[in-house]
Amino acid sequence: MSDMTANNAPTNVGADQNNPTSFAKKFYNAAWRWHFYAGLFVVPFMLTLAITGLIMVYFNSIETRFGEKLYVTPQAEMTAPTQQLETVKAAYPDGFIKQYMPAPADDRASLFTVKTEAGNMIVSVAPYTAEIIGTVEKDTTWFYFANDIHGSLLIGDLGDRLLEIAAGLTLILIVTGLYLWWPRDGKGLRRVLMPNLSAKGRSFLKELHVSIGFYISVVLFFFLISGLAWAGVWGGKFVQPWSSFPAEKWDNVPLSDETHGIMNDGAVKEVPWGLELTKLPLSGSDVGKIGVPEGYAVNLNSMVVLARAIGFDQQFRINLPKGSTSVYTISADSMDGDTVTPTGDQTVHVDQYTGKVIGEVGFEDYSLMAKSMAVGIALHQGDMGWWNTVLNALFCLAMIFLCVSGIIMWWMRRPKGAGRLVAPPPPTDLPLWKGAVFIMLLLSLAFPLVGITLLTVMALDLLVLSHIPFMKKAFQ
Repeated sequence: MSDMTANNAPTNVGADQNNPTSFAKKFYNAAWRWHFYAGLFVVPFMLTLAITGLIMVYFNSIETRFGEKLYVTPQAEMTAPTQQLETVKAAYPDGFIKQYMPAPADDRASLFTVKTEAGNMIVSVAPYTAEIIGTVEKDTTWFYFANDIHGSLLIGDLGDRLLEIAAGLTLILIVTGLYLWWPRDGKGLRRVLMPNLSAKGRSFLKELHVSIGFYISVVLFFFLISGLAWAGVWGGKFVQPWSSFPAEKWDNVPLSDETHGIMNDGAVKEVPWGLELTKLPLSGSDVGKIGVPEGYAVNLNSMVVLARAIGFDQQFRINLPKGSTSVYTISADSMDGDTVTPTGDQTVHVDQYTGKVIGEVGFEDYSLMAKSMAVGIALHQGDMGWWNTVLNALFCLAMIFLCVSGIIMWWMRRPKGAGRLVAPPPPTDLPLWKGAVFIMLLLSLAFPLVGITLLTVMALDLLVLSHIPFMKKAFQ
């Protein structure tokens, strides 16, 4: 937002159009107006994303994500994974055991994920005694709740679409905000980079709003693109299908109709972005290379031995077969916080009958976009260390400030009892309008939902709002 006010309509339009100063003022007014209306839609969504982001950063980096019981007292010898599995089966005879995470250290518990009628349970098992030491219903935790809001506003596809529109319009906010920020009227770059802390009232808020907005603009752009790549239309229909790992690279491996995405747990994404749409291989053929040696049983014990033999030497997970043609999947990736860096992502599929390795994907096999997303999501989630956690928390707080300060500045600028939005006045003539239309067309092509939204708003303005006096006044 800005303190600019509209100039009176020029009496000599022809002369005015040849005046560069007048052109600049009109374009500034237009940019401010676009900034205002984009912010009007975006603010509630950005506030929601920033607040839920803070919650997720806290539980992802400081507390455990779902409240699992993680630590145990080390003893002389661990029990076999199959013995721990039997304990969990006995506790949940009607449940399906989806995933096993072996204890990654001597003082850590093993974790099982069990799908039950009540929901997904995380079961902590003491590896030395095979006793259950803790359970938590995953779907009812604060992290899961915040993640669900962050991804869909708790209203499924509609929420996903609304957030995608908000993210696209936020790109307009960034562009117009940077244009409004750009030093002019004799102000140097340093004057804009350093806010005037001696200002008072609305001017003080504006100084902070402008400077903080500039400093986080690059980070915000990065967060928006990494978030949009998972959105239902731009991500799910365009970018992700083109960038996913092609399962056909696995020679002569029979493929399922199901994709890796089925291993995600409800609202929580647990599969690398570049694999979500990749088809899973099927068990039951004779293809693949030696994994579990002949003569050894293919079970949870041999899967753990195999995983460690092929390089899974820290935290990793094993997804168990859910049917007669399913596979064991051994994985360690940044989505689950298993790897220290995203470049350590590794996924291996093993035939549940022969024990042969029938599919492998590592970070080096990802497409350029998938590699970018692997790194981007790790940064987005704050998985890269304490510095990442602190920066993400500061970013979320900065976003909350920008949203709240924008609302306060509008309220302070708004005349008392106006009964309308009091949007920045439009210029009487818009120079460079062709360039603005070109930018809008580019956004429409790159982000279809944003384009549809802009066209809908224009049609609504031309066909409805401009013909109904009280509505026209309300949106001025």
